[in-house]
Amino acid sequence: MSVYDRLVETLGLGGWCGEDEGGGLISLNQLTARNTGVETEGEAFPFPSMDVLHDACAKIPQARDLTTGLENGFLNVKDELKIVLDPLTQPLSWMLDGSLTLFSAMPWWLLLPLLIGCAYWVSRSLRVTIFVALSFFFLGFIDHLEPAIQTLSIVFVCTFISVLLGVPIGILMSKSDAVQRISLPILDLLQTLPSFVYLIPLIFLFSVTEPKLYGIAIILYAIVPIIRLTDLGIRLVDRSVIEAADAYGLSSKQKLFGIQLPLALPNIMAGLNQTIMMSLAMVVIASLVSAPGLGVLVLRGIRNLELGVGLVAGLGIVLLAVILDRTSKAALDRINTGRAQQ
Repeated sequence: MSVYDRLVETLGLGGWCGEDEGGGLISLNQLTARNTGVETEGEAFPFPSMDVLHDACAKIPQARDLTTGLENGFLNVKDELKIVLDPLTQPLSWMLDGSLTLFSAMPWWLLLPLLIGCAYWVSRSLRVTIFVALSFFFLGFIDHLEPAIQTLSIVFVCTFISVLLGVPIGILMSKSDAVQRISLPILDLLQTLPSFVYLIPLIFLFSVTEPKLYGIAIILYAIVPIIRLTDLGIRLVDRSVIEAADAYGLSSKQKLFGIQLPLALPNIMAGLNQTIMMSLAMVVIASLVSAPGLGVLVLRGIRNLELGVGLVAGLGIVLLAVILDRTSKAALDRINTGRAQQ
């Protein structure tokens, strides 16, 4: 007999619960008692969870009813969501496919100088450029250049879209306290959700063969820093500068593009650095849903217990992370140095 039977009767819920309705099996003790006829001792006063209360009143749902209800609710709206999201997200698939095709089709003697040149143009640092060149040649020497380039192309596309969407959202948050109050809980949720959880609803919405499946997961995971730091950077602009701009009669657009965004650029670049790092981290997890690149080799090492394959692929990911981090930080340092000299 449940310890909460008396509470149910005291509250007058006995008739609602149903006299002939018994609770379902909710514990290992009850399952053992049913199979063996020997009732084992349980907790004298268990926490009033859904399952325990269900034992006293069958009309109270169990925890499994909650999870089943969530699943059924999602499946009921899945088709409608797919109709809306498919055309909106299809350009993402095209961009990911196009980027992978372009990077894969380019010969190494053209691709590597292009990447190294981009690294120098962004960082303006000879030391960083030499490190990037040596890292790419090392990846090519160990036959991991192609998956590394695939990973890099996915990071480029997802980072570009994260910045394209995140900076305007951050600007909007900085201009409206109400928008910030609404957005912050959503950003907190996106930032604290485990990485694998992003993939669960997307698997039901899109085919595993569609690049937008892992593309959306990467963007949702990586977009938070660029939004937060854009908002923070604009809000940290000195009020006296804004008052001076108002005194000169500058419009809101002129203040934003001529004063606030340039002054907030170091914070935005710091957000870009974090977005790049989070995109790279999610690419590895996204290999579970057909994302190509070094993550596939890591997954192969785990599944087949191939220690060498997993470690070498992991080393490649570390090199890519260091390349992207050093290059973006060198760009940030250059911006800060140029601002200090003004």
